[in-house]
Amino acid sequence: MNPQDLIALKRDGKEFTAAEIRLVVDGIASGSFSDAQVAALSMAIFLNGMTFDERLELTLSMRDSGTVFAWDLDGPVLDKHSTGGIGDCVSLVLAPALAACGVFVPMISARGLGHTGGTVDKLEAIPGYQTNIGPEMFRSVVSRVGCAVVGQTGEIAPADGRLFGIRSETATVPTIDLITSSILSKKLAGGIEGLVLDVKVGSGAFCRDRRDGEALAGELVRVARRAECPTVAMLTSMDQPLAQNAGNALEVMSTLDVLDGSTNGTSRLQRLTERLGGELLAIGSIASSVADGENRIRNSIASGSAAETFGRMVCELGGPADILERKHDRLGKSPVCSPVPAPESGHVGSIDCRRLGMVVVELGGGRLRAGDRIDHRVGLADICEIGSRIEEGEPLAWIHAKARDDVDRLLPEVTAAFEIRQDRRSDDQMIRGRVAE
Repeated sequence: MNPQDLIALKRDGKEFTAAEIRLVVDGIASGSFSDAQVAALSMAIFLNGMTFDERLELTLSMRDSGTVFAWDLDGPVLDKHSTGGIGDCVSLVLAPALAACGVFVPMISARGLGHTGGTVDKLEAIPGYQTNIGPEMFRSVVSRVGCAVVGQTGEIAPADGRLFGIRSETATVPTIDLITSSILSKKLAGGIEGLVLDVKVGSGAFCRDRRDGEALAGELVRVARRAECPTVAMLTSMDQPLAQNAGNALEVMSTLDVLDGSTNGTSRLQRLTERLGGELLAIGSIASSVADGENRIRNSIASGSAAETFGRMVCELGGPADILERKHDRLGKSPVCSPVPAPESGHVGSIDCRRLGMVVVELGGGRLRAGDRIDHRVGLADICEIGSRIEEGEPLAWIHAKARDDVDRLLPEVTAAFEIRQDRRSDDQMIRGRVAE
């Protein structure tokens, strides 16, 4: 069948056979489908959907469109994925913490697009860190260090790489059918034996409504388990930034603050890291229970072993050997730093997380199109948490910008993202649900 025939099938609401899906994936990966044809197919899927069998076959075919790793290591090979949020740098803490517990973590991550940040962009804020490496180097670093967090290359699920780039420019990203196969094809290509999914819900998430989050989580778990990868999905809150910083270098600083003990183990970022890590250690039979796993992750951070592993990973991938000792010197600083004064006294009642994420994009710290260049230095720091008491004139956050004009332009946007109330409202329920089957 030619590309036009395959597009017409889905345009007319028909179900693809497994063989037809393999033709589609081969055409996307090889380039025999033009960009226009891939875009038309994406829109047809977006409008007409796919069955479970189609989603499963699309996931497996995209996995198999490039290198699929097989490991022979003396510990479980596990991974984590987040659907994206503001201040979400869990991967940077979790990967070395897991490795310090005896797990191997081949984490293939993405760049940011829209209001949510990307793990690859955060790591590239570290001078010299290489996110674009070949399969042999990836295998070597994972085997020797225990973890490597890198970007998707042309060798790993190349069909997904091309498809996602076109989806991002054609308004066809938000569909469970293509999100499921995009996320899982990359993860399964890593040769993992277990996966935890962090599905965000709330004002700063792709799934703002809990029901949408539950639907996505359920489908991801179903497909992953049919692909013989034990998987658990957690629904977690994105009604406020996870870390107190948002922006690439600033979130690396948040990561290092957790790893070196500066946050005293109390941050929302660390608490979520412990829970997700506990789930994975239980899946990998390193821990006897999720609670036991949480304690092991907590101890790896408190003992400094997670920080040591992070430092080794950074060094092996081209970054500075002293990133932990000289974090303030090694991470770039924005030319302008300015407070966002609270317009009145009270308590922070709610935060429009998406609005804050778009401020980071407008500062230059994110992208609206796949090829946009970003400034790793800019963002928002010391963001007040929900429930915080704030006095008039005290900073709700600090804007890190490349020019004063950016501060003047975006300060009203940051202010408007915070609701100030006279009564105190807390937001301690980070975990909103769990999907295991």
